[in-house]
Amino acid sequence: MYKVIGNSRNRTMRVYWALEEMGMEYEMVLVSPGSKEAREINPSGKVPCLIAEGETIFDSVAIIQYLADKHGQLTFPAGTIERAQQDSFTQFCCDEVDGTLWMAAKNSFIHPEEYRVPAIKPTAKYEFAKAMKTLETRLGDNEFVMGDTFTIPDLLLGHCSNWAEGAKFDIPEGKVAEYFKRVANRPAYQRAKDKTGY
Repeated sequence: MYKVIGNSRNRTMRVYWALEEMGMEYEMVLVSPGSKEAREINPSGKVPCLIAEGETIFDSVAIIQYLADKHGQLTFPAGTIERAQQDSFTQFCCDEVDGTLWMAAKNSFIHPEEYRVPAIKPTAKYEFAKAMKTLETRLGDNEFVMGDTFTIPDLLLGHCSNWAEGAKFDIPEGKVAEYFKRVANRPAYQRAKDKTGY
C-alpha cells in the first residue's frame, strides 16, 4: 500500500486523485506543508511526498508520473511520440498554468508579508488568460489533451482549474470551461474529494 504524506488543500490532492483513477489502495498521513513533520520527510517542507517500495518521492508531478509509469495507466509509454506530446502538455501546465497560480499564491499568503508583492496578481491573471487561450487552441475538439485518453496532464490541469477558481482567476467560457467540467466530473476525482473531505 502506498503512503501519501500531505493533505487535500494542496498539490497532494493530485496524488489522491491519481491513485483513485488507478484503483490503488493508499494510506493518508495528514501533514501540513512547512510543518516540522513535513521537514522531517522533505528538507524543503513541501508536500506531497509518497512512500513507495521503502523510498520517498517528492513533488506531485514526479509522483503521479511514477505511478502512471509503474502501473501503465494515465500515460503513453516512454519513448513514443505520444509520450513526448503528453509530456509537452505536462510541461505547459507546470510552466504556464501552475507556475502562474503559484506566483500569485506566494505573493498573496505564502511568503512572509514583507516579501509579498500584491501588485503582481493582475500580471498573473494576464499570464493565466494567455495560457487558457493556448490551451483552447491546443485542445481543439479533443475530449482530453491527448484525444480520447485521459492522461497525467489532464489531471494536473483539472487540479489547477479548481485552484484558479478558488483564487478568483477567470476560466474562459466555451471549450476550456467544458473541458474542465469533464475532467472535474470524473468519478475518481469525486471519490478522492469524498475520502479527503476536500
